[in-house]
Amino acid sequence: MKKIKLFTDSSVNPQEKIGFGSFLLLNNDETKAFEDLKKDIKLKRFENTSSTKLELQTLLWALDEIVDKNIIIEVYTDCQNIIGLQDRREKLEKNNFHSSSGKIMNNHELYKDFFEKIDELNLIFIKVKGHKKNSLKDEIDTIFNLVDKASRNALRENMLI
Repeated sequence: MKKIKLFTDSSVNPQEKIGFGSFLLLNNDETKAFEDLKKDIKLKRFENTSSTKLELQTLLWALDEIVDKNIIIEVYTDCQNIIGLQDRREKLEKNNFHSSSGKIMNNHELYKDFFEKIDELNLIFIKVKGHKKNSLKDEIDTIFNLVDKASRNALRENMLI
């Protein structure tokens, strides 16, 4: 089965509740220069969001952009919430996405969408440690850093307007 790599990251201004998500898709057999990779990064502005919400929104948007569903998708993210969400699935669904106090959870719709994607796609989640020293970065870290910078730069430029 064909395999692709999906790098996702986001950057949010919590006071303004505005953020930018970015992602990059790479075929496993693809080798490109870093300048060419930068051109392939997709960016999207999200409003009325938070850091947790934005990471999920960005991932779901990126997954929706993938046309071929019969592939293995390696998802590279530094978001602990996304990495740990599968482990929380059973409890979340058992409680119908309500907290112990009976309140409906923030982002419950996004969690439901996330679990649908897990059921319909072949996803492998790989945790990337963000903001490593350059001397400790491998190729994956370096590519992830491009995606991270794209969302941060887009947010920074937007906040100057």
